[in-house]
Amino acid sequence: MITQSHVLVLGAILFAISIVGIFLNRKNLIVLLMAIELMLLAVNMNFVGFSYFLGDPDGQIFVFFILTVAAAESAIGLAILVVLFRNLNTVDVDELDQLKG
Repeated sequence: MITQSHVLVLGAILFAISIVGIFLNRKNLIVLLMAIELMLLAVNMNFVGFSYFLGDPDGQIFVFFILTVAAAESAIGLAILVVLFRNLNTVDVDELDQLKG
């Protein structure tokens, strides 16, 4: 039987993996975007876990809205990444200093 603590521990592990991914890899923009999405999915897992174990569907409905916004965010992020790669021929974060004002 899966308990609420199992779901929360898995969400915490996913969140920790995403934090480690952000701090260990500060060069590749694609990996940074994937780590941010993993962080968002860990939070969504906690929402669904609490919603299921409390018997209230509001958390699950909230996750649908979050996933919709996350899909739009990732599509825009990847589009910006493609444009940057076409212009600069790199996805290295250190090479993106032209974006400074």
